[in-house]
Amino acid sequence: MDILFCSYVLIYSVGADLCVRPGIKNNMIRKIVIVVLLLLMVTSVQAQDVPQRIISLGPHLTEQLYLLGAEDNIVGVTTYCTNPPRVQEKEKVGTVVEANIEKIIALRPDIVLTIPLTDMKAKEKLRSLGVAVKEFPQVASFSEICEQCLELGRLVGKKYKAKEIISAAKEKMAQIRQTIESETPQKVFIQVGAKPLFTMNKDYFIHDLVECAGGINIAEHASTGIFSREKVVAVNPDLIVITTMGIVGEDEKEVWQRYETISAVKKNKIFIMDSDMVCSPTPNNFINALDKLVKFMYGQEA
Repeated sequence: MDILFCSYVLIYSVGADLCVRPGIKNNMIRKIVIVVLLLLMVTSVQAQDVPQRIISLGPHLTEQLYLLGAEDNIVGVTTYCTNPPRVQEKEKVGTVVEANIEKIIALRPDIVLTIPLTDMKAKEKLRSLGVAVKEFPQVASFSEICEQCLELGRLVGKKYKAKEIISAAKEKMAQIRQTIESETPQKVFIQVGAKPLFTMNKDYFIHDLVECAGGINIAEHASTGIFSREKVVAVNPDLIVITTMGIVGEDEKEVWQRYETISAVKKNKIFIMDSDMVCSPTPNNFINALDKLVKFMYGQEA
């Protein structure tokens, strides 16, 4: 679009110049016309490189495509792709883990976007059938979330929209961080599963979320995400946040309230947060979750 605009400006400028200087040499005109045509050809090639039919097998990738304004190019998603609500209108091609190869092939995608959870055999099968497959790795920080957003933006021809999203998120991040500069760090436990009790260590972006909020992730050095209630009691967090992913938040909150020695229980600082906000790594979701977490931590219930 920028190249097209520049081309039109160049053509207009040449026309104006000819009006005031009719004696301009013909060879100069020819050169300018050639340059304009080359610019238009480059634009055409770039447009052809942008995938027109996209299948997304990652919920956060699907959500990000909508944020980027590329929803019209989506022809298939998983049953776990629920945001925004209008994504329900898209054809379903399986779950996050299991993909329906026949259905994917029938939709004639230019590219299939996958995540580490996507079945490896499905990815290999698609590639063997000549389907372009692009895997986006797990992200471990806000910085990596932004990098992934930009990479996806470039892939679907929405680089400038991606930059706009990232810039707005970083600006909001700076504003939030400024408000907590003088706050005392608090110990935080983020629960994302119940049976078994599951949290996130330093390998996941939720750890970065806690740190950006000025908190201390009590599971930072855990070898895995599996945690015990006894460990939580021993570390004694100031705040417990329960996500709604696969568990009933209110029921879990009642369970924690039985542990009366925990600081978070004493202070009534057990909160429930929407898993779509906490567990779907887009710049917007990260900032919204950060804003909510900061309010939980420093006495401003969101």
